[in-house]
Formats: sequence, C-alpha cells, structure tokens
Amino acid sequence: MKTDIEIAQEAEMMPIKDVASKLGMTEDDLELYGKYKAKISNEYYDKIKDNKDGKLILVTAINPTPAGEGKTTVTVGLGEAFGQLGKKAVIALREPSLGPCFGIKGGAAGGGYAQVVPMEDLNLHFTGDFHAITAANNLLAAMLDNSIQQGNELNIDPKQVVWKRCVDINDRVLRNIIVGLGRKVDGTVREDHFVITVASEIMAILCLATDYADLKDRLGKIIVAYTYDGKPVTAKDVKAVGSMAALLKDAMKPNLIQTLEHTPALVHGGPFANIAHGCNSVKATKTALKMADYVITEAGFGADLGAEKFMDIKCRKAGLKPDCVVLVATVRALKYNGGVCKEQL
Repeated sequence: MKTDIEIAQEAEMMPIKDVASKLGMTEDDLELYGKYKAKISNEYYDKIKDNKDGKLILVTAINPTPAGEGKTTVTVGLGEAFGQLGKKAVIALREPSLGPCFGIKGGAAGGGYAQVVPMEDLNLHFTGDFHAITAANNLLAAMLDNSIQQGNELNIDPKQVVWKRCVDINDRVLRNIIVGLGRKVDGTVREDHFVITVASEIMAILCLATDYADLKDRLGKIIVAYTYDGKPVTAKDVKAVGSMAALLKDAMKPNLIQTLEHTPALVHGGPFANIAHGCNSVKATKTALKMADYVITEAGFGADLGAEKFMDIKCRKAGLKPDCVVLVATVRALKYNGGVCKEQL
C-alpha cells in the first residue's frame, strides 16, 4: 500500500477553476492562489445567497484514539461517493494546524485514497489564514501592552492581563514566560503566556462570524484584561478592532480545493474542539449549502465533544440544522476505549 504522501503526490489534480466550474462558478468568482487553490470572493456569496440550501451531513465519531483518526477520511470518502453517484456535493473541513502536523498526529487532509489535495500546501502555509490570525492575535497583545506602557489610561492591572500571545507551533517553553525585561522603554515586566494559534479566541471568532460587520463586533467584545478595580477591558477599549479586522480581511474568505476524485472541498478555519467548537467556519458551511445539494462536514474529537459543540454552538448561532449524522466507529478506537493494551492496537 502506498503512503498517503505518495498517493497525494501522484494525484492528477484539475485546475481549481475547472473544479469550480462544476458548481457553476466562473473565474471571476475566485481569487486564485496558484493553479490548485482559490478563495471564494465575497461577491459570489452575495450572488448565491438566495439559493435553496442543500442537505447538511455531519460526520462525528465515538471516542477516538489519541490520534483521532477516521472522521476526515470518512468525510472525504462520502464526498467522493456522492460524486460517483452523479450528485452535486461539496465537503467542508477545517484547516490543519502546524503544531499537530509537525507533532504526533501529523496532517489533516484525510488518508489513503480519501484525501484532499494539494496535501502539502494544505498542511503547511496554505493560503495564509492561520498566519493572519496569529498576526491579529499578537497585534492585540502588543496594543494592550503599549496601552499599559503609554500612561495606562485604561487603569489596567498588569497582573490581571488575560489575553495570551500565540504561535502555530508546539513551543512549550513559551507557554509561561516573563516579558518586559530590559530598559524602561521595553514595557512593563509581567507574566505572559503563549497558546497555539488554533486555540486563540480569534480563531473561534473567525469561524463563527457571518460577515465582516459580525467579525468586528465579536472582536470588539474580547476581554483582554481587568482594571485595578476589577472592571473588564476589551479589545474595543484598546482600539485594536479595526487593525485586527484589516489583517483578517482575506482570512474571512473560504478556501476551495479538491479531493483526489475532484470533489470540491471548502477548507476554512480550524479551532480545536477541546478549546473552542471544533468545526470549520460558518461562512464556509453556509456557502457550501448554497452551492451544492449535499454538504458533508465534520466536528472534532468524539461525539460527546465536537458533535455536541457543533449542535450547541455552531448550529444554534448560525441557524444550521444537520439532516443526517454519520458516526465513525473504528476497530482501533473500540479496542482503545475497551481497555486493550497499547501494544495490541
């Protein structure tokens, strides 16, 4: 059996504009990132927003193994199966994080002959969405520290700063650090922290926002610190919202790629399910529902975590309702949760 990377690298990809044409899209509806990746323009959604919604299918799983395998492969396989049946189908997935990609879990593009491609691009920098989220997150952190440094008009207590910086790599030595060392101009000495980008509140916000106005409203409500008398300080108070939204303007647009069998795939956003709601973006899912008769999406971790958050958070906030749920139960996961020792898995 060939490895996933061998299968992906031998794949004959269609130009993404040809994949899009199967959905009735033109090149004007796309913002191309080379031959095989594109973002969907805001104008395109306005053009199709009155279309009837397709059927929404959620893929979830029993409690998985630590690697969590199964959901993406089944999601991609179902999308390809609908394509083989001649149905108009789109899959909607999260983007992978560089942390797991270079860690134990590896990439998140499916596996075997149920993959999305270009696999290397998706698992690495892709269209830059995660870099934009990282930049917006750390811009807010810098503006918060600058507010304290430049006279502290907001009366922020440095010991009650709750906003954390982020980086999309598992860099454990940055989890708990001291900042502001050096000269007086280098800021106030305080304890600080880093999280991985997919655990950032901005990632969750981007994936729940329906448009730019909604994005800015949600960004403005982020609590970043508390004053000496215990009052919350928000990103709006720090005057960071406009700058953050500017950095996120392209990251808000869903990404279009394809499966090995050329089924269209909207891959956008990627919050961790143990931190946030663990689903792809509302904007990508809603766009897919207007584009196709069947939309297959997934929720992270097991049904008692990702699927529950999909129902309780994403569906409730976005007005979505799945028509079908597919439950993945792998033999390996059954063994693992049934107490079989690691060596026998």
